[in-house]
Amino acid sequence: MKNWRGQEILALIYRLFLVFFFYQIARLLFWQFNQELIKVDGISEYFKLSYYGTAFDTTAILYVNAVFILLSFIPIVINTKKSYQKFLFYWYFITNGITYAFNFGDIIYYRFSQARLTSAALDVGKHENNLGKVFWNSVLQHPFVFIWFAVILILWIFLYKKVKVKEEKPQNLIIYFVTSVINLCLIAVLTVGGIRGDFKHSTRPINLVDANKHVDNPQQANLVLNSVFSFFRTMNTNNFKLVHFVDEKFIEKEIKPYKLYQRNVEPKPNVVIFIMESFAREYSGAFNRQNNIKDFVSYTPFLDSLADQSLIFNNAFANGRQSIHGMSSVLAGIPSLTDAFTSSPYSNQKIQSIVSVCNDMGYDTSFYHGAPNGSMGFQGFGNILGFKHYYGKTEYNNDEDFDGMWAIWDEPFFQYFAKNTGKKQPFMATLFSASSHDPFKVPEKYQNTFKPGPLQIHVPIQYTDYALKKFFQTASKKPWYRNTIFVITADHTNQVYYPEYQKTINRSAIPILFFSPDPKYNLKGVDNRFAQQIDIYPTLADLIGYNKKIRSWGRSLVSDRDEDYMIVNSDAINEHMIIGNYTYVFDGKDVTGIYDKADLELSKNLLNQKINAEQKLGIEKTKAWYQDYMDRVINRKLY
Repeated sequence: MKNWRGQEILALIYRLFLVFFFYQIARLLFWQFNQELIKVDGISEYFKLSYYGTAFDTTAILYVNAVFILLSFIPIVINTKKSYQKFLFYWYFITNGITYAFNFGDIIYYRFSQARLTSAALDVGKHENNLGKVFWNSVLQHPFVFIWFAVILILWIFLYKKVKVKEEKPQNLIIYFVTSVINLCLIAVLTVGGIRGDFKHSTRPINLVDANKHVDNPQQANLVLNSVFSFFRTMNTNNFKLVHFVDEKFIEKEIKPYKLYQRNVEPKPNVVIFIMESFAREYSGAFNRQNNIKDFVSYTPFLDSLADQSLIFNNAFANGRQSIHGMSSVLAGIPSLTDAFTSSPYSNQKIQSIVSVCNDMGYDTSFYHGAPNGSMGFQGFGNILGFKHYYGKTEYNNDEDFDGMWAIWDEPFFQYFAKNTGKKQPFMATLFSASSHDPFKVPEKYQNTFKPGPLQIHVPIQYTDYALKKFFQTASKKPWYRNTIFVITADHTNQVYYPEYQKTINRSAIPILFFSPDPKYNLKGVDNRFAQQIDIYPTLADLIGYNKKIRSWGRSLVSDRDEDYMIVNSDAINEHMIIGNYTYVFDGKDVTGIYDKADLELSKNLLNQKINAEQKLGIEKTKAWYQDYMDRVINRKLY
């Protein structure tokens, strides 16, 4: 055994087994804390999903432990010495401990992101200078996660030390080196196969979309996956690839990437767009009157009252999962798919948007966000879109109103917005709110003002709603107020309470509201049609009388024409497209699921049934839209 290194082989197998075991423990905890968001039909189905997850665990574990495996078997004679085994111990727990923590971070943030951790987090984080504060705040808010992690790590170390490698000196160096090389070659083959997920040369390495092969509901794919796999598999990847499914004539006819709306509007109205942080549709009473949710409570009394005087869309959806996704969707009509456009190599290009349209029409354009300038990537993307002015924490210039974590509190910053904007008309101004962001605090003087709800976010939502009320009180006294069109929507959703919003499609359910004090714009009523963030840009272009073609995958929600709709969003694994009476799940190559539009949980896949004519056309439209999106992004045809 001294020459064949048998005890070292057994020790390595045991140590890797521990990693697999604790990955399954992390998966179980992830499910337990998010089971209302990931529906699993009993313990037997859970075990089936966790079994399929082993393939993804294998890839992640081998990514992290490849060097450890190499160090364990490299033939340097001293491998069994106590000092070398101590070195291996530290290497093992530093690398595995850090990456294992990814899974525990996702226990918390899956509720906000609705997706497993990906390398896109690096693109978000590089714009922030408060990550340390965010981390410690998360620990204080969710101590159970930190405690579980610490307990598991202590148990893991205890079990690791149960199997020790005794010091041995090889008696025959030739046999020792030969067997070591043979073992390393065998281990290398097994490691490569494990990382790829298959030993077939013709098979591509497994990816996030492969998790869907084993599930009935697309949300279950997040249970099959683990956060280490999803993070490493998306590093240095580029899912932006040209595809060809249909000819251009089909795209022109069915997708209609260019729109033309002709309306005579004089004088030109001002435009104010509120993109509200995490303002999910679930929190607002006016947008839930048709749902008949038992014991429903609204946390937006002002928005509800404004909705009674506005045109609202109570079946509207976000086109992305993060704040910057909301900015590109609302202002430029560019949704985020599996990979976000804003963090892609193609984001820095000329883009037609409501900003460029307003600039073309002589508007004064500005963007407001109370965070440190550059935060969230807003200032950089705002420059790409062509905003003439940017107002952030620097321009506000009063740190007494800083919340200590993210930005200036919404109430004072909304007042700054109301008083600072409109100095030149016509103008288009966008404000991105901040206070309804985790860690879900409100200013000290409002600590006991708002009624707590079952979710932490309910109090800051009320605070921001109050700030919105105060804004309109101030703005209504301004000379520009009457001739202004206001838009209020959310960037994305956040914490979920009611079962109706735990459904897969409703995870991206947001409000969309158009309001103007001037009745000539006829922005009144409740519209039950499906709508989305990318419809806002063409709707505003129509309302302000931009009588030229615009590049848009959305459509005007106030047009006299009855235009077809395609609702587009992504769960970071697949694209979801609602077309006509059906929802189509698309993995970048094929439609893998067809569901009735009313099946918001995506519980019954109709793909295996006989495909009808509408579904066949829907599959073609799904692929055609995706083809056009990739073509315009990659070939820089977004203008």
